[in-house]
Amino acid sequence: MKPPLVSIVVPTYHSAAFLEGCLRSIAKQSYPEVELIVVDNNSTDGTKEIACAFTDKVFNKGPERSAQRNFGVEKSTGVYVAIIDSDMELHPDVIKSCVVEMERDPAVQGVVVPEESFGEGWWAQCKRLEKRFYVGVDWMEAARFFRKSAVEKVGGYNETMVSGEDWDLSQRIGLMGRIVRIAQFIRHNEGRISLLKTIRKKFHYARKFARYVGSNKGEQNLSKQTGIRHRYALFLSRPGTLFRNPLLGLSLLFMKTCEFGVGGAGYVMEKMRSHEKHTG
Repeated sequence: MKPPLVSIVVPTYHSAAFLEGCLRSIAKQSYPEVELIVVDNNSTDGTKEIACAFTDKVFNKGPERSAQRNFGVEKSTGVYVAIIDSDMELHPDVIKSCVVEMERDPAVQGVVVPEESFGEGWWAQCKRLEKRFYVGVDWMEAARFFRKSAVEKVGGYNETMVSGEDWDLSQRIGLMGRIVRIAQFIRHNEGRISLLKTIRKKFHYARKFARYVGSNKGEQNLSKQTGIRHRYALFLSRPGTLFRNPLLGLSLLFMKTCEFGVGGAGYVMEKMRSHEKHTG
């Protein structure tokens, strides 16, 4: 019997620096039945050309990644869908392991693939250390592999969300059945990052976080996901890991303090702006 087809959807936007590594890792999957769909958003850096070397299913869609992902799912023909970011590289057995979990139990609707980071520079090392604490933590990890029918049933990604959309979809699908996890990792390419860059990124996404906060689907996890106290408790629960390199551990705590501080300011500013817009 022919194994079920898996559609892998990769949204892109100016992704030329990372995309080839991502698509090569998909091409090297040990699972034989894979359909690759790339959904770009008007890139001008050669992203489309790289994508076309790996698949003829390259589309254009915007304005944000949630809309791109939904469009990719619409174009897919697989029984299962995997949503992979363009700066991620998959262990060769990721798709195979996900399918095994799905085929083993019809109640399973989604699969979490744990992540580890890599990149250049000191702050990329901090990000790598940070990600180690999230592996196996239910309120931090989100599923990336789903039954296509489940994604369709819940209406896909919430296209009004620019931040928290992964948690939101995973939590909504989790209400339909089980979410499980596999042992194989996705490697997230952080590239070369600076403290200023990661703080700016946090500020941008925090301004868009209100949609997720108001969704209520993640209410039981929300305070843990957004609270610095819970995050610090998670880090400090494994002091041997955190302070194996004391300077790196302290840098991680400093980085997260900056991110939460700036992110909180961005969230409050956006809430105030939205209130003034509706009352003014």
